Amino acid sequence: MKKKVADQVVEILVEAGIQRIYAVTGDSLNHLNDAVFRNGKIKWIHVRHEETAGFAAGAEAQLNGLACCAGSSGPGHVHLINGLYDAHHSSASVLAIASTIPTKEFGTGYFQETNTIKLFDDCSCYNQLAATPEQLPRMLQTALQHAVHKKGVAVIGLPGDITNLPASEAETTTRLFRNNPIVRPSEAELGQLAALLNANKKVTIFCGLGAAEAHDEVIQLAGLLNAPVAYSYKAKMAIQYENPYEVGLTGLLGFPSAYHSMHECDLLILLGTDFPYTPFMPVKNKIVQVDINPENLGRRAKLDLGLCGNVKDTLKVLLPMVEKKEDSRFLKQQLEFYSEVKKKLQSYVRDPGKPNAIHPEFVASVINDLADKDAIFTVDTGMCCVWAARYIDGTGDRKMLGSFNHGSMANAMPQAIGAAFARPGKQVIAFCGDGGLSMMMGDLMTIVQYHLPVKIIVFNNRSLGMVKLEMEVAGIPDRETDMLNPDFAKLAEAMGMPGITIRDSEEVKPGLEKAFLQEGPILVTIQTDPNALAMPPKLELDQMKGMALYMGKMMLGGRMDEVFKIISSNYKHLGEVI
Repeated sequence: MKKKVADQVVEILVEAGIQRIYAVTGDSLNHLNDAVFRNGKIKWIHVRHEETAGFAAGAEAQLNGLACCAGSSGPGHVHLINGLYDAHHSSASVLAIASTIPTKEFGTGYFQETNTIKLFDDCSCYNQLAATPEQLPRMLQTALQHAVHKKGVAVIGLPGDITNLPASEAETTTRLFRNNPIVRPSEAELGQLAALLNANKKVTIFCGLGAAEAHDEVIQLAGLLNAPVAYSYKAKMAIQYENPYEVGLTGLLGFPSAYHSMHECDLLILLGTDFPYTPFMPVKNKIVQVDINPENLGRRAKLDLGLCGNVKDTLKVLLPMVEKKEDSRFLKQQLEFYSEVKKKLQSYVRDPGKPNAIHPEFVASVINDLADKDAIFTVDTGMCCVWAARYIDGTGDRKMLGSFNHGSMANAMPQAIGAAFARPGKQVIAFCGDGGLSMMMGDLMTIVQYHLPVKIIVFNNRSLGMVKLEMEVAGIPDRETDMLNPDFAKLAEAMGMPGITIRDSEEVKPGLEKAFLQEGPILVTIQTDPNALAMPPKLELDQMKGMALYMGKMMLGGRMDEVFKIISSNYKHLGEVI
């Protein structure tokens, strides 16, 4: 029997190193599903929702370099979009197969018709529709090249009727070429950078994910310059460990020490970062940026010098050109400040909270102590991001995934699915908010079905915590942020997964120890304090005014009990952290 297009697709994917396709089968995907089964070298992962497929593929791609998901006609495409936006914004190399209605029905308003080119245009680096068997192999290889080297989502529109036609022999190669070129600035540009570093007394280094492979070179540079090292959330796991110069992360979830070191230096050097928040960037000092993507240069801050290069390649050549600085006073000041910040952050850990109002900071610190040194963490957007950012330490082998650029809710559990498949044998811990988990609960069944050993920790504060805080600092009453939640532990048990509920701080450590020893999946619900505050590294006057206005409105509205809870829960720590 002559090979069909669906078989050809699977063969190309296998040769590219793709091990699985995350998808909901049906309709226009059926021939591809059958080809996967017959091939036997690739696995179809049956998720409950295509959004989960996008998140899971994005997580696997961030860990292993390339992953694949698929969605069938119409709603299957639309359900993929949020997960694909997240993957694309996370620079995750994902191939998305969007199977479509029969080609003869294009443009007729047929059942489940969507325009895949328009639909996926904003969340992809490659987006084409293969309408003939002859187009398919060439387009698929091009899509794979784009996904890997542009580091983003590549979409192939694939009509269901085409997949059942005889395959056409490819006129061009179908192989994926994985290249790792050396990219660095010119000698003259490196000379300019070295001159700036040598001429300025107080230098601070700020690292993004692009510096993740250059940990040792960053440490060497910091040692030569006596420079504090701050980093973005995405770079924490790679830059924090064995780093005597680190002063923490900055941004909405960061520390005042990192903010301070960036604003008090003479020269700030940005390495491999496209850090999005311009309000956290200094405006009076000199700034240099090194990034592999030249289009990123200068779009977050006013630069004195912008250079295109891989951070590791660049620093290897730069280091011999940098003069050793003897004056370490600036570095010592920043490290002392950071030490005080860390001590004060522990005040939340020393006070674990009350029954049914356990401090989430305490929970995160216990998880940090118990988790494996090479654990993979996935964190929901919102308060879970805060607690993980501040209390989970990098070891050099740990990984942390989240919706750090797209900022989607409900990402942690689906990403944990992809992480568990990508790294079998590794401990995978999902920090889930009650709001996030309840949005995508159906795919708990995917975890059970494939017996993935994911440890799901639900920070159950019975509210949309980050939204609640946003409204408070804006001076707006926090309406419609409360959550009427199910018993998550019983829900997990009904799905075939063990469930534990922790209501008192004394139960946290033994409960988590039990969970981490569980061979398969387990869900742990921890009743956390709904009034826990995530303080930014620098409080703005408008934020303080907003909080005061919020408190006043609550008192006028007769909600004195809520005002008292917020004050009693946080008054001991506010001054310390600020």
